[in-house]
Amino acid sequence: MRHGLSSFNQEGRIQGREDASQLSDAGVEQARRLGDALKDVPLTAAFCSPLQRAHKTADLLLARQGSGVTLTSTEQLLEIDLSSWSGLLRSEVARFHPDEERLWRNAPGELQLQRADGSSYYPVQELLDQAKAFWQELQQRFPPEGDHSVLVVAHNGILRCLLLAALDLPASHFNRYRINNASLSVLNLKSGGQVQIESLNTIAHLGESLPSRKSGPRVLLVRHGETNWNKEGRFQGQIDIPLNERGWAQAEAAGNFLSDVAVDRAFASSLSRPRQTAEAILKQQAADLPITSCPGLVEIGHGAWEGCLEQEIRDGWPELLAAWQTDPHTVEMPGEGGETIQQVWERSVVAWQEIIDSLKDGETALVVAHDAVNKTILCHLLGLGPQDIWAVKQGNGGVSVIDYAPGGDAQHVVASLNLTGHLGGVLDQTAAGAL
Repeated sequence: MRHGLSSFNQEGRIQGREDASQLSDAGVEQARRLGDALKDVPLTAAFCSPLQRAHKTADLLLARQGSGVTLTSTEQLLEIDLSSWSGLLRSEVARFHPDEERLWRNAPGELQLQRADGSSYYPVQELLDQAKAFWQELQQRFPPEGDHSVLVVAHNGILRCLLLAALDLPASHFNRYRINNASLSVLNLKSGGQVQIESLNTIAHLGESLPSRKSGPRVLLVRHGETNWNKEGRFQGQIDIPLNERGWAQAEAAGNFLSDVAVDRAFASSLSRPRQTAEAILKQQAADLPITSCPGLVEIGHGAWEGCLEQEIRDGWPELLAAWQTDPHTVEMPGEGGETIQQVWERSVVAWQEIIDSLKDGETALVVAHDAVNKTILCHLLGLGPQDIWAVKQGNGGVSVIDYAPGGDAQHVVASLNLTGHLGGVLDQTAAGAL
């Protein structure tokens, strides 16, 4: 979690490691709401930055959460060192340091600043190294074989770098994530060192649905609601299975969650389950929008696996299933119509880009597709590869938010990922299901 709204946040000032910035009254209330949202989550341990805005946020939310864990303050969670900018308004940084400010926005890994003693350093790279050290220590202390829930309360920059460290991504990807004040993100650590982003930048506990936006296009990427085959754990692939009763309820809940967001365009896979989900969401929109069918967004073709339970696949193709679960990019689905994840990647990313190219500045598009398709798109946006699709969770009825720079420029930010709070609780409770 990121600390609550601070005095410097309110004033639009650069904070960095400056400790004069205090938690505002609004930030205090945000911290309490965080604690309320986490009351049903048992905590094993809690860590925070020693800077007062983060430490106070952690104290307030733990007092409200009631788990009784001891809070550990560590300098490994200090915010990025922007000492030469600290205290300046963002507008002043742009005016007095235009070249550096441009790098900060467009190529953060290349930003070089000077310390008070005249020495040069790369603040984002230094922060990433700091995050890697904390992440490695965290994994050693709380291995995935145990049942641990660890709370981390820190700052925008260090939390972004923790994501980069967990996903083994470079400093150049620093600006691909959005981390709002008092937002909640959930990472699941699995055996073998695998990391899964369960959710990113959830703010529903603050009484808001989605993060604020700028003037470029915005896309709401949604996974269809549950089907009976999801519930049973069957691989459905391109077999046209409709929503079940719970799936319709999830789609309606997503529509209610997005009802105050004006959707301008709507797109869906050509299969019925995403179209039905899109229709349920659009029923709660003021405008009567048509849904553009996108064959490039259909689910992965599982070939001979379609309609099978996981145990049936394990009995018939044990080695191939094991490879799919650990190295998905190496597998071609057996039988007629079977695809590779690379093939799905290529067609889904092309379809996605066609959608982006069709949008005007300020427009919001709804895109409803499938588990594997959404994962390939999100991995593409995060800078991951086909081998990494298990690093992203997509719950039935979950919402992800992607913002683009004006003009549909290649610059984009994953503003939120797999929001499922509208389906109950702060953790994703949707069916594990098959693809």
